Amino acid sequence: TRPAAPPATPSACRAHARCAPPAGCRAESYGGGVSDDVPMVPVEVLGVRQQQRDQEIVVLLLDDASELVVPIVIGPREASAIAMAQAGLPTPRPMTHDLLRDLLDAVGVRLERAEIVALDGGIFFAELVLSNGVRLDSRASDAIAVAVRTGSPVLCSAEVVATAGVEVVDVAQQEEVEKFRDFLDHVQPEDFSVDE
Repeated sequence: TRPAAPPATPSACRAHARCAPPAGCRAESYGGGVSDDVPMVPVEVLGVRQQQRDQEIVVLLLDDASELVVPIVIGPREASAIAMAQAGLPTPRPMTHDLLRDLLDAVGVRLERAEIVALDGGIFFAELVLSNGVRLDSRASDAIAVAVRTGSPVLCSAEVVATAGVEVVDVAQQEEVEKFRDFLDHVQPEDFSVDE
């Protein structure tokens, strides 16, 4: 039995890599080309879990400073990629995100950080910031999956945290977060089966 993640107040997500913001809140429309001036906050990738209610899989990003968790709905393959990387589980052959990591290594470029830069229409937008100054547009799930493989930090727009974050304020909820971290230490790939 998987421990429950902190309860989320936003309405249930229905699309891959999407999460509905709380009622009455909406980030500005994302037009790409995020500058370095956008306020970013470091977040911890708590990991992935499957919600019992609707069987959707979410990756949880924790902003310790504000005690807010940003839930992002992702697909089962991306969930498996994130969970396996966090658990240090090897794969028989390189997965797509392993290949991206190895490609960066081969050309001598580092992933400086992954940034969740915007939330527009319920869709999270991310960018990979490379050591050569290049920014690559990315789905949030892919950006996180590559970041956990390279040990790179994940940052999130302060506006996105304020818009989509849900509170982790009481002792009971914080205990659930700790239980969830413990679950991640023992997760197995088969916990995130993919229907062919």
